[in-house]
This record gives sequence, C-alpha cells and structure tokens, in this order.
Amino acid sequence: MMDLNTVLQLLDSSLRLATPLLFACLAGLFSERAGIFDIGLEGKMLAAAFFSAAAAAVSGSAWVGLAAGCAASLSLAALHGVASITFRGNQLISGVAINFLAAGLTVLIGQNWFKLGGRTPPLQGDARFQNIDLPLASTLESVPLLGPLYSQVLSGHSILVYVGLLSVVGSWYVLFRTRFGLRLRAVGENPGAVDTAGVSVVGLRYAAVLICGLLCGLAGAYLATGLSAGFVKDMSAGRGFIALAALIFAKWRPWSALGACLLFGLLEALGNRFQTVELAGVTLPTQLMQALPYILTVVILAGFVGKAIPPRAGGEPYVKER
Repeated sequence: MMDLNTVLQLLDSSLRLATPLLFACLAGLFSERAGIFDIGLEGKMLAAAFFSAAAAAVSGSAWVGLAAGCAASLSLAALHGVASITFRGNQLISGVAINFLAAGLTVLIGQNWFKLGGRTPPLQGDARFQNIDLPLASTLESVPLLGPLYSQVLSGHSILVYVGLLSVVGSWYVLFRTRFGLRLRAVGENPGAVDTAGVSVVGLRYAAVLICGLLCGLAGAYLATGLSAGFVKDMSAGRGFIALAALIFAKWRPWSALGACLLFGLLEALGNRFQTVELAGVTLPTQLMQALPYILTVVILAGFVGKAIPPRAGGEPYVKER
C-alpha cells in the first residue's frame, strides 16, 4: 500500500506530465472542431521545444524562449493551413509531413548551432520557468487532506502549468459561450450553412489552425523550459499522438480532455515512479511500466471510447459554391 506522501508525489508528477498533453489536446480540439484534422501536433510540439530551448539558451530568458517556440509552432500551423485550407490538400498527409519536417530540422539545426548532437545546452536560472508557490500554501499545509493537496499538489509548479489549467476554462468559454465559438463549431459541422450566413469559412478555419499552433507552442515550450532543462532529440516522445487519443477519449469536450490528460499523466507518473513491480511473484520489466501511457492509448482507441463521433465536416476541404 502507498502512503499519503507517495500518493501526493504521484499526483504532483501527474499534473506536471499532463500539462503538455493538455495543451496539445486543446490545440487539436480547436482545430478539429473547425473541421481541420491535425496529426501534426507532434511536429509542432517538437519544433516549439527546440526553438524555445535554443532561444532561452542564447538569451538566458525563458520568456524569450516561449516567444520563439510559439513563433515556430505558429509557422508550421500556418503551413498546415495553407496546404489544407487554401490548396485543399489532404489534411492527414500535411500533418505527417509536418511531423517529419520537425523531426529532421530540429536535429539538423541543433547540431549546426550548438555542436551537441542535436541537443541544446542545459538551461539554468532564468532560462527555465521557475516553480511558483501559491498564496497560503505553507499556512494551509497543516489542514487535513485539503491542505496537502493544495500545498503539495497544486502549488509549486511553473506558470505554464497554471496557464494550462486556465486554458481549459478559456477553451470551454470560447467554444460554448461566444459567437466565435458557435461559428467555429458550426464550420466543423456544416460549413455550407456558415458560408450562406455570410461568415468566412476560410477565416474561421485559419483562426482555429493558428490557435492550435499557439497551444502547441505552449506545449513544446513547457517541455523544454519547464518540465525539462533543454532540448534532446525527439523529446516530445509521441505526446502529440497521445493527445489525439485523449481528444477522442474526451469526445471533443474541454473538461473531459482535462480528465483524459490527467489519466495519461498519472500512468506516466506511475511508470516513472515504479520502475520494477512484482505481480504474482513475477517481476515486470521496466519497459512495460514505461509503456503504460502508450498501451492505454491503444486500449482506449480499440474499444473503450464508446461511440465518439467527430465533427461531420472534419477532414473535408470546403469548396465555395458559385
């Protein structure tokens, strides 16, 4: 049995590890709600992680790194928008191309700049986002149960973790409580009706793709300057695809996306915490524990999602009727 401290440490790690997944999942939510399927989340996260780490290493500022990471992700998002919206190309192929492009360019540019095998120099001091103690965290720690949850689980994270949690609230409000969100969701269901109402389908889809790019930029920047201390080759490690699985599991809803990402984060935390586990006298290999999030991805998509219906116009380029 795990004691309270172990549980609190696992929950703390789960929140940290779920944050990049949450950003990427919300990114896919905006894009797919507008009818643009984007499996290039992985590539945009990876590019953002590299450029944020590189800029932070050169400038010594995590905020400069954040801006560079978001700019890199937005550039790839715009490229995806041009390919899939303007030229009406295949959205899946465009996403795959972005993934390959980011995987190759980050290592090539990293080796050319820093001569460290594609890595960036380790980030220290202000080049990383520092942890923040929430108000009254130490005062409330003695309160039974709720005190430790607040002081040890919610408090003590970098600012991007709290931005991620606020992004869930913001995404829900924008999508379900604003005219822009109503139109965005309508574009993913029936773009012809939106066009008939005099609203630009192309403009709304580009807006969704760029929001997706911004959120992926935050995910990548957090990976390199918050969760880690620099960039290493392929450090996104399939998180973009896990975020897509979480999005399907959540059935394209923000609050459900938060729960799904926390679940994946918990499994990754368990894999990191318990490297070796004995079950019925048999010691499970370390690799099995580390593969838990990826195994869950396959299991969920294989049959535990239920009836998840994507936006009806998803993946289909819109051709304006004349």
